[in-house]
Amino acid sequence: MPVKTGEVFPKDHAAVIMAHAQHMALGQLIINARSETVLIKEMFKAPFLNERCVFPMSGFYEWSKDKGKTYFQDPQGRILLVAGFIAHFPEGKRSIILTTTPNDAVARVHDRMPLMIPHKDLKKWLFDDTYAVAQLWEEMAELISTTNDSDAVLS
Repeated sequence: MPVKTGEVFPKDHAAVIMAHAQHMALGQLIINARSETVLIKEMFKAPFLNERCVFPMSGFYEWSKDKGKTYFQDPQGRILLVAGFIAHFPEGKRSIILTTTPNDAVARVHDRMPLMIPHKDLKKWLFDDTYAVAQLWEEMAELISTTNDSDAVLS
């Protein structure tokens, strides 16, 4: 299966860094889950607790209600580590990106954003359940944004 690079959509295959074997796993299909409800939804609770991962990415796009597309990235150009986990469904494995309440920059465009893990806390996210649960409600670091839409208001 070819792994998608560049702009990845929910039905594309993407690379993830998985916790249980400390290796890269390829070919996971992506869907989203809300960080606020991951522990109360039975289909997500056990996978979240047992198979957390991160999606390394240079940035991400969010679409506004009027179909404007904005790209968000780290102000220093670092790779973003987006929180997720692997879930097993009858049709196969799916990698789940966790979304959360947006920071100020993303809130201007969209009401959700990916849950980001600080680089220094990568191992904690992958192996420490207490840290991972607490991270579900953390405020996200600020990002910079760019768009091709001349009418968009950006920071």
